[in-house]
Amino acid sequence: MRVLHAIEGFDAQFGGIATCTSDLLKAMQSNGHTVELLTPRHSESNNFLGENSKWVRSFNYDGLGPVNYSRNAIQELKARDYELYHINGLWQHICHATSSFARKHYRPYVITPHGMLYPETLRRSYWKKWPMLKIWFRKDILNASCLHATCETEMQHLREFGYRGPIAVIGNPVTVPNYISNIKIVKPDKTTLGFLGRLHPRKHVENLLRGASLCKIKDFEIIIVGSGDKDYEKFLHDEVNKLGLENKVKFTGFLTGQEKFEQLARLSALFVPSDMENFGMIVPEALLVGTPVMASLGTPWKDLNEHDCGWWRDNSPESIAAVIDEVATKTPVELLEMGMRGRDLVLQKYEASKVAGQMLELYRWLLQRGEKPDFICTI
Repeated sequence: MRVLHAIEGFDAQFGGIATCTSDLLKAMQSNGHTVELLTPRHSESNNFLGENSKWVRSFNYDGLGPVNYSRNAIQELKARDYELYHINGLWQHICHATSSFARKHYRPYVITPHGMLYPETLRRSYWKKWPMLKIWFRKDILNASCLHATCETEMQHLREFGYRGPIAVIGNPVTVPNYISNIKIVKPDKTTLGFLGRLHPRKHVENLLRGASLCKIKDFEIIIVGSGDKDYEKFLHDEVNKLGLENKVKFTGFLTGQEKFEQLARLSALFVPSDMENFGMIVPEALLVGTPVMASLGTPWKDLNEHDCGWWRDNSPESIAAVIDEVATKTPVELLEMGMRGRDLVLQKYEASKVAGQMLELYRWLLQRGEKPDFICTI
């Protein structure tokens, strides 16, 4: 089986779309199939995720205009033949060029929108996206052999967009770092609440702060891990002062790697109060180190309720306050038991090799070499 993935950028700076694609393709390499990645190599790259990887076909970046039109991408697509093509993301020329090339050569192709067709996301800069949909991307999407959604909510949005073909509902891959076993997982005696992620208005970290100001307990601390929008960071600091939480809230800045997981392990519970998250990689990362999670109804994490490893609730300050008080009623052992149920869930359902296996099942089905998997949804 010869499969080519395509993506506009494969540097850490491209965020979740790059890291998820990297984790998936790395997991696929051990399965004995030819699964490669086509991507431009940006001149300012300082953290290229495909460094020294034989399965990465990178070319010099030559993008022009708002969609980064690339002659090099076209030439690279013509240079080799594959049985199936997999496009990661939208709104970039390499995504359209790969879709168009696959159709022209009667090859099946899959598109993973990575949340880019959520109504909220489409509305942002719609004046830019509308002409791109009209000229290229609506045709690319509606004629795809299959779309890949990371959750049922995303699948519903893809149907609302108008796609009537098969949709594979497969979660993002979660890679378990080899140092996880060295991290001491003990819940603190003092109720310690946390947020980890990019600081941006749509993350609604202020709802955690406001919820904390409304809760019944008074002996707690909040750790906010991340950085991002400077105006929003200032707003959060002002909110801390306004709510009288100066002695209870700590901002650590951005953390990565083992340091990030160690901080997650020291929390009583992690809070994800965003209005909308496509998958939310921080949720399984927290569960991996035995930390239960409260995630808003705008995330696809009903598993938290169903597996009793957290709280899938409304993200209002009042709702968050109720969860904080519930966290405070549990002993450190009870919180750890919740988190470990979450860890089992992640390892059984979202671990990278399992997700890679599902994706390969999808490819085999599209190439008429296997039965239809049960995660494929058709109309």
